[in-house]
Amino acid sequence: MIQLWPWLLLLWPLWLSRRPEASRPLWMRRSLLLLLALLTVRYLCWRVTGSLNLTTPLAALFSLLVLAAEGWLLLSGLVPLLLGWRRFDDGRAAADRAEAQWRSGDWRPWVDVLIPTCGEPLPVLERCLLGCTGLDYPHRTIWVLDDGGLPEVAALAAAHGCRYHHRPQRLHAKAGNLNAGLALGGGDLVAVFDADFVPQRHFLDRTIGLLLDPAVALVQTPQCFMNADPVLRNLELEPWLLPDEESFYRWIEPVRSAWGAVVCAGTSFVVRRSALDQIGGFVEGAISEDFVTGIALAARGWQLRYLGEKLSAGLAAETMLDFMRQRQRWAGGTLQALRLPQGPLRVKGLGWGQRLAYLEGALHWLNTLPRLALLLLPLGIGLLGVMPVLYSAIDLLSLLLPLWLALLLSVGWLNRGSRHALLADLPGWATAIPLSTCVLQGIWGRVMPFRITPKHQVRHRGGIDPLLGRPLLLLLLLSGFNLAAIGLALGTRGANPQLALGLLWAGLNLLGLLVALRACWDRPCPDPTPWLGIKVNVSLWGPEQQQLKGRLTALAETGADLVLPGPGPVGPGWRLVLDAGAGSLLPLDLAPLDLARLPAAGELLSVSWAGEASASVVELRRWLFSRPGAWPDRLAPPEWPALLALLRQLARRPVAPGPGRRSLVPQQLHPEPGPGPGDSGGR
Repeated sequence: MIQLWPWLLLLWPLWLSRRPEASRPLWMRRSLLLLLALLTVRYLCWRVTGSLNLTTPLAALFSLLVLAAEGWLLLSGLVPLLLGWRRFDDGRAAADRAEAQWRSGDWRPWVDVLIPTCGEPLPVLERCLLGCTGLDYPHRTIWVLDDGGLPEVAALAAAHGCRYHHRPQRLHAKAGNLNAGLALGGGDLVAVFDADFVPQRHFLDRTIGLLLDPAVALVQTPQCFMNADPVLRNLELEPWLLPDEESFYRWIEPVRSAWGAVVCAGTSFVVRRSALDQIGGFVEGAISEDFVTGIALAARGWQLRYLGEKLSAGLAAETMLDFMRQRQRWAGGTLQALRLPQGPLRVKGLGWGQRLAYLEGALHWLNTLPRLALLLLPLGIGLLGVMPVLYSAIDLLSLLLPLWLALLLSVGWLNRGSRHALLADLPGWATAIPLSTCVLQGIWGRVMPFRITPKHQVRHRGGIDPLLGRPLLLLLLLSGFNLAAIGLALGTRGANPQLALGLLWAGLNLLGLLVALRACWDRPCPDPTPWLGIKVNVSLWGPEQQQLKGRLTALAETGADLVLPGPGPVGPGWRLVLDAGAGSLLPLDLAPLDLARLPAAGELLSVSWAGEASASVVELRRWLFSRPGAWPDRLAPPEWPALLALLRQLARRPVAPGPGRRSLVPQQLHPEPGPGPGDSGGR
């Protein structure tokens, strides 16, 4: 008989998911965590006692492997739920109070701004220098730490009034470069920005106040990106999906902050020099020097603070291969940290909560192995005729479905709308095999060398890298045979709930592989310049004072896309003015620039600036990337419409971005209130 009480319990997460975020006290979150833990333990007890297939040695092997993979994922999933039990917030209210106190006092510490660089393209580095030199805080020195030793980088630093340093020996990668920079300056505080990151002009004003507390060593802010990552761009789902970083910086970092275990992310942070001196500088010999340095500071008793306000933006990986290698580096660095003296397992001075929070990061990467197992093991149902789980229809309705639906309803609520429950995992199959290989190497002590992620690459042709495509094609072929075999078995044996679930399982895996294959197909990129989705009214003025009204839909350093009410005689000599109604920082008059007519579709007009080095374009770049509140905290769209959008994209041919089909990252003209404590129970 079907048990109804688990289904009645689902009314609770369903009701919670419909409540506005501002009305979610702590007890609601804790009750939801208890509900998920109860359903998880109940399901696993049944899996151990009533679902194993031990009829043959092969069936027993498959059954135990599936149980181990499923049990590992479910139990490791309880760790962030345990950590989420404590009250937490995103640090904005504390930053507001600290900034007010700091402004009313007389402490104005000198800040050394360090920009480590090694071969990044000059336009990328210049964008960073424009942001750093535009910081409102005057008591600062900007250091360009060039491990490439390029004369043009030295010239660029001099042109922007920055100090330049090149060390003759590139030892210990980024950590060694940063330590060389530490020896040059003498500021009380040190701010670090990767060469592709651009801070907003009030970055230091928002963070320095938190360091008024002498116990605080480091203030970390989120990483956000001015371009879409390859998964979003290749699937053309920029409006429907959010990058993985949103979930980390909106949910994981605030939770870890409550336990005193903030993860230093390597860029967009401010640290106290005296604290760094105490641990001997940035930890060298670690692939993830940022992660290990943060742990070393926490172990010495220093406090690390997190401010969940987007105060900078950088460049995401631009191809799927680079995206995968970046994740491999993060995974390898996190697993390497487990063996280091400063790592979360061996270092002394951490509390149990801090240690568990840091170890949860390693669990995230270790989970790649059981996820891959759950992708591969269903192949045995159709190809080998082995059913790894024994269940009835009642078991499905009473045990599996209530847990699955509870997780589906709760994930978005818990992570504050930063991640889908089901959809976010489908593209993850693209990196499952390469990441699993890296994790296995990390477990055995092999560490990948530090590799800088390439940026600002021009690609005139699309395609998929064989390193990613070959294993996916092989799995896709095997999954197709497996699905056909299960379907044939259902047709010959009649209705069978076990085979039906096996068919659903194999079908979802096949869908995940199709999504992964499409996500790996890099679209052409003739223009690597980030394009931003900004909607604002504009005026086009001709050489004889003709005027056309239009609507801006996309804006970049190099041009814009406009929608006009009808075709107009726009050409060289015209100028573009962003209307004053857009906000206090506008109008931004681009009068000195000429506009060139590009291919248009209907009423869409694409324009480009004539003088990329002009003062107006420099001001445009500062306005695009350095104005406060430019980067919104987006909420993930509803799961099912997003899934339908994904299915539609699978049937379409990938095309190169261009006018009307830009890969856009949204910006906001008016800073919106942040998500606040939300479900953190901060009230």
